[in-house]
Amino acid sequence: MTQFTSFDDIAALCARLQPGRRSAADVVRARQAELTKPAGSLGRMEDLVAWLARWQRRDMPHLGRVETLIFAGNHGVVAQGVSPFPPEVTRQMVCNFSTGGAAINQIARVAGSLLRVIPIRLDTPTADMTTAPAMDEAAFLEAFGIGFDAVSPATDLLCLGEMGIGNTTAAAALSCGLFGGTGADWAGRGTGVDDAGLSRKQAVIDRAVALHAGKSPLELAASLGGRELAAIMGATLAARVLNVPVLLDGFVCTAAAAPLAVLAKGGLDHAEIAHASAEAGHRRLIAALEKAQILDLGMRLGEASGAVTTVLILRAALACHTGMATFAEAAVSGKAG
Repeated sequence: MTQFTSFDDIAALCARLQPGRRSAADVVRARQAELTKPAGSLGRMEDLVAWLARWQRRDMPHLGRVETLIFAGNHGVVAQGVSPFPPEVTRQMVCNFSTGGAAINQIARVAGSLLRVIPIRLDTPTADMTTAPAMDEAAFLEAFGIGFDAVSPATDLLCLGEMGIGNTTAAAALSCGLFGGTGADWAGRGTGVDDAGLSRKQAVIDRAVALHAGKSPLELAASLGGRELAAIMGATLAARVLNVPVLLDGFVCTAAAAPLAVLAKGGLDHAEIAHASAEAGHRRLIAALEKAQILDLGMRLGEASGAVTTVLILRAALACHTGMATFAEAAVSGKAG
């Protein structure tokens, strides 16, 4: 297992991140200019192929091995009444994933993605972030390391997802701590809290952020996050080191990875936001990260469902790039100079 002994180890790794191979993206764009279509007519699909090439560091990207990792954890803040579901639902849903009964199982099969579910100490919820840090440094580093080590260097594209009752509260608090605002700006209804529950959730976020104000991005990730969020951050950073592009799922995944963008300029350039979640704070977070989602389908399920749905778009984009004829091959007249 990779040993991270302190927050400083992670910060040091972020400080020496390498850029993708721009020349590979340039090769993709040069080929696209010769394909039998008006320039740019496939829109962002063309950009996504170039993105794959840049971060795979290949002139011709491929998607032979797509892998989805779902991390699961439990949260002590649930005791504050921020979710209508009890913590045991986390374990029950992990079992559902394992037996193939969840939405993500069906989507992953259609999209051609391997799927792994990694529960992290479900019997030991994090502390209540309104009274103490959710995790101390050692607990955070353990979960971060689990995520970091879960990424295979043979992966062509990594999709990340999560399961954890109470984790939209953690995501909202972490986003608020990193980018400012109040609980009302970031809190959504999660798994379906009523109006009173939403008000409680907003107040919980405000109390937690006030308690942990002034901390560094990694300290905030430990104090306001959760084990599954820490693992997602670890997996996202490992993917960067291993030249694996990443699709982040909705609000929780994006919040989990967000400290990497604060720690290093371009720290999330290898990651795309798969979709804009219907969860209230996600669009605000996407804007704060200066990114743009690929899909906008009103989804808010989590469990990597939006990320893996996006794989279908990437497969279509790559099929066009690799399979279309050039103007010369098809004997089609190009645009007049």
